[in-house]
Amino acid sequence: MDDKNTLKGTTTVGITCKDGVVFATERRASMGNLVAHKVAEKIFKIDDHIGATIAGSVADAQTLMKYISAEVVLYKMRNGEKMSIESASALASNILHSSRFYPYFVQTLLGGVDDTGAKIYSLDPAGGMIEDKFISTGSGSPFAYGVLEDRYSEDLYVEEGVDIAIRALKSAMERDTFSGNGILIAIINEEDGFKMLAEEEVKKRIEEIN
Repeated sequence: MDDKNTLKGTTTVGITCKDGVVFATERRASMGNLVAHKVAEKIFKIDDHIGATIAGSVADAQTLMKYISAEVVLYKMRNGEKMSIESASALASNILHSSRFYPYFVQTLLGGVDDTGAKIYSLDPAGGMIEDKFISTGSGSPFAYGVLEDRYSEDLYVEEGVDIAIRALKSAMERDTFSGNGILIAIINEEDGFKMLAEEEVKKRIEEIN
């Protein structure tokens, strides 16, 4: 039987832009046909230049995020430099693959900005690792992809990427019963690093899009 540690159903979006990365998620956590939580946190700061989103088991996701964050910090302490986005993703992939017989029931987006530019990787529970320009995960992802495929361009800047991410989330929330209860957005760029947008700013952007 499902419990609070296996809450499922979500929509997450990651978009690479010319000047950074945009992550967006809705906030609903479901347990079967029950809305278990309406303020779920699904975006995580891994380091100043790396972020991640999660879809799947809450307990597994929180454990995985803590594990990855600790390893990234240790790498920086030992080597005196930040871990690249590709290396952080490979690290997460290795963690997931090593636990494939007792898997973390999560699908993760991990991305950020390093010396090679903005990057996002999708990681599955078995450790599969795929890089793409834009990615959506979770039960609402088919609806989000419709917007992303139509509106994405490699010439986008973060400000434009935020609006597209909101449109993608709104599309998913209107059609997927497991997605809803507001939107979280984080941006990562060289100037400011990882930054969560304030709830009031997100609401204003949503109203402007409407």
